[in-house]
Amino acid sequence: MKRFRSINDRAKLMVVLCLLLGAGFLATTLVSYYVSRNVLRQSIITTELPLTSDNVYSEIQKDLIRPILISSMMAHDTFLRDWALAGEGDVDQMTRYLKEIASRYGTVTSFFVSEHSRAYYSVNGIVKSVREDVARDAWYFRVRDMNEPYEINVDPDIVNRDVLTIFINNKVFDYRQQFIGATGVGLTVDTVNSMIDDYQQRYDRTIYLVDTGGKIALSGKGVKAPDGTMRTARSSIHDIDGLREQARSILEAGHGSFEYIEDGRRHFLNVRFIPELKWHLFVITREGKALDDIQQTLYLNLLLCFVITAVVLLIVHLTIRNYHQRLETMATTDSLTGLANRHALDLLLDQQTRDVARNNRPLSAIMLDIDHFKRLNDSRGHLAGDEVLRGVAATLRDNLRATDIACRWGGEEFLLILPNTDLASATLVACNLRESFETARYRFNERSLSITVSSGVAAYRTNESRESLIARADALLYQAKSDGRNRVCSEADDKDKGRRRR
Repeated sequence: MKRFRSINDRAKLMVVLCLLLGAGFLATTLVSYYVSRNVLRQSIITTELPLTSDNVYSEIQKDLIRPILISSMMAHDTFLRDWALAGEGDVDQMTRYLKEIASRYGTVTSFFVSEHSRAYYSVNGIVKSVREDVARDAWYFRVRDMNEPYEINVDPDIVNRDVLTIFINNKVFDYRQQFIGATGVGLTVDTVNSMIDDYQQRYDRTIYLVDTGGKIALSGKGVKAPDGTMRTARSSIHDIDGLREQARSILEAGHGSFEYIEDGRRHFLNVRFIPELKWHLFVITREGKALDDIQQTLYLNLLLCFVITAVVLLIVHLTIRNYHQRLETMATTDSLTGLANRHALDLLLDQQTRDVARNNRPLSAIMLDIDHFKRLNDSRGHLAGDEVLRGVAATLRDNLRATDIACRWGGEEFLLILPNTDLASATLVACNLRESFETARYRFNERSLSITVSSGVAAYRTNESRESLIARADALLYQAKSDGRNRVCSEADDKDKGRRRR
């Protein structure tokens, strides 16, 4: 009945949350739909474009920032550094390494340039030697002397027939932080431009990646003009009417939402700085397009409201369920050892005694105590004692059946309930456990701790209370401790001591 009430209360909470979230989202969406044109413009600037910018930023992190991480990984790779420091002996090793990087991560090229030999290693082996007096090698010496750990630049790739390539060049240091070379990967400009084209088509926005000087570093192959024709992408934001006057302030701000007029039409712009690339992300939409899509946006918002409501309800449901399960676990499990606690044992032992009465099967109990545990705590500290308790629990789990019940009874005492086990078999189990503990070693602070245990074994008698069974096992435990510890004291007759456990 209590569990039913709990489930019923959770269902009511779900209904209330569903109504609140649904009503809130629906009201917000309808109010947004009926706002004036000026409010709609502001909504586009502050909500829609930043959201699109976030999505595009996530795409860029996946497609463009990933090569930066690959380049950084190469620069910190112990194989590459050890190979360079060992004298660059086997060129084939480096070639195979670079081929593996290019193949596994899908880059068009990967390379390493050694400061010691000035050799340029690529997937094709040694391509050349870099020289300070060669113009196309200037990038290497620029990287060597710069303060930043990496740079992004666009250069022809000598390995791929001088195809224009975006390189991520990363400095490589030895283990004493001495510069030993440069490494990195490359993506063709056409490949990245195709990525930008894909972003533009998916999000129906004009997208630029702009450097700190206003130069458009990357863009799609073209942008749509107001008349529907494709217009060649510009080389700089200073070439765009309406942006020309505020280009400097936009770049200085680094991020935010802006408006400008081009070809007689209002455009909305969202700018976000990408620190890994050291470029600005420009996401642009035309006002007319946004107004044409307002009804479609309404339906999309309703769908998003439904999805978000469903996700929130699912999260709340899972959170409540997990919290309830954790409470149940905390109520029945000893936090230190992970074994059942006394509360759980009461429930489990009641179930076992009912099974005994119903099926007439034997049931035995072992009360087990760690010998001289207080002395261990006093000499090695309570943390050592806790480690031993955890070790004892692990040893019990390793030596008991899945159907056996192990409980931390209190302090250093453990109670074991053995279903379908008679007294002689339980006594044999207790003896085996005593030997296991005697040979076991537990580690704490690089020291080995050893213990012994004493046990009392009692068999369940028909219709007796669980308290009586536990009391008899406890009395036998104290008899074992009185007899000298590290021993098992049982009710078993001599003739039963050799019988094996079922």
